[in-house]
Amino acid sequence: MLNATLPHYLFTASQSREIDRRTIEETGMDGFTLMEIAGLSAAKHLLGSDINLSHGVYLCGKGNNGGDAMVVARYLLQNEIAATLVFLSGTDNLSPDAQRNLELLQQFDDHHRIEVYESWDTLEQTEHWDFIIDGMLGTGLDSNLRGDYLEAVHWANEQDLPVASMDIPTGLHADTGQLMGACIEADYTFAFGGRKQGLYLEEGPFQTGSVLYCELPFPNSYKARCDTFLLDESWVSLEQARPGRHKYASGVLYLIAGSEGLTGAAMLAARSAWAEGLGAVILVCPRGLLPVYEIGLPSIIKKAVGNKSDDFFKPDHLPEVLDILEEKEGAVLLGPGIGRQDDTVAFINRFLPRNPRNTVIDADGLWALAQWEQWEKPRGSQWILTPHPGELSRFSDKPIKSDAHRLHFVRNFSSRRQLTILSKGMPGIIGTSSGECYLTNYDTRYFSRAGSGDVLAGKVGASLARGRAPDASCAEGLLRGKKKLDHYLTNADDLPEPRDFI
Repeated sequence: MLNATLPHYLFTASQSREIDRRTIEETGMDGFTLMEIAGLSAAKHLLGSDINLSHGVYLCGKGNNGGDAMVVARYLLQNEIAATLVFLSGTDNLSPDAQRNLELLQQFDDHHRIEVYESWDTLEQTEHWDFIIDGMLGTGLDSNLRGDYLEAVHWANEQDLPVASMDIPTGLHADTGQLMGACIEADYTFAFGGRKQGLYLEEGPFQTGSVLYCELPFPNSYKARCDTFLLDESWVSLEQARPGRHKYASGVLYLIAGSEGLTGAAMLAARSAWAEGLGAVILVCPRGLLPVYEIGLPSIIKKAVGNKSDDFFKPDHLPEVLDILEEKEGAVLLGPGIGRQDDTVAFINRFLPRNPRNTVIDADGLWALAQWEQWEKPRGSQWILTPHPGELSRFSDKPIKSDAHRLHFVRNFSSRRQLTILSKGMPGIIGTSSGECYLTNYDTRYFSRAGSGDVLAGKVGASLARGRAPDASCAEGLLRGKKKLDHYLTNADDLPEPRDFI
């Protein structure tokens, strides 16, 4: 099972507010102290960066984001770094903690290094600054930007200056990652006390720059209701499996795949699984396709079913397939290149209820499953579904059009059906039978290319065959793919072909 650590917890805006409220009301630690710790942490990150820190412009709202920015300004001021503060809504109605920090900042200004503007219109935009601090609006934003806030965001994005955002870039929805009319394009985002879910959905990854986690003294018990986490490669083993005493001791994967015109998918999946160090990969295919696989897959055990004229699976192949699965213990990967013929759909829908093995269902296997209105997996078996967004929508009553909707559907569907889902897309989402979900924090769009999904399914199937838990199998498959992609892109100019991941 995956074991998330606190810096990888992802919170919604309401969860963040509740943790903040309970900490203040139940522990006696006031909001001003939390603001001080947050701002100090951000200032330390900035002082340790390679940004030229001579004079910064601070865009401040009237709430606690502005207060966080003023704490940063005070600590940078202590390092002889000048500050220009611009209050988009004036200084008359600052939050109590923000007001206190403004007064404190002014007390520290012994050498008149601070300049304060009471409105956006009064800012002298011809001045020279080295960096921008975004402290305008935080996680409470639920409508499109307008007025001076909209103008300030556009202005900041037009400047050739590094931008650092307090907690979340102004204009980014904290839960969905959607742009609220416009959004700050940050180079750094300081996530205070917990990363916000929207940083990793929709447009979030393209607006946040480097997300730097800043710990706050929230009791861990207050975070226990978190059910979404950021996938981290340190949670899974990426070591190559060692050979066992005999060829079946290192895991066996049965690959049920292939149809006329789609033989390449089975080849990619088989080679991908074999490359992960399994003891055996056993390809179960229609007999008419056997000559293709004998030539293309010399290291893979082939088990053909049906007659020489059969080039796709049919219902009368079922007894042979079940007999083959009885030969050795192992997991099953069903679907790459298996096709959508009516007979194949009927074969799959009869096979799955009688298959007790842990199973990865991919590609056209998902198509067949979605045609079946009432289905249940055999008791005791564990299924992993690996859909891209279009395939996922086939299991829903309406199209899945946003990452937030996709996350919500994956969580509910995997929990209700008691299975694991690896939802391909940007980000990749792993949904578990417990309702917990894991998001990737790196670019996974490559896995939407034709053929790359077969390679990914092979890696997930290999991990499952070695006895990994379903969620860990998905994480391991994704991270191995990432490692391969990172290595390839440092040694080549073009995107790799799927075979390069094997």
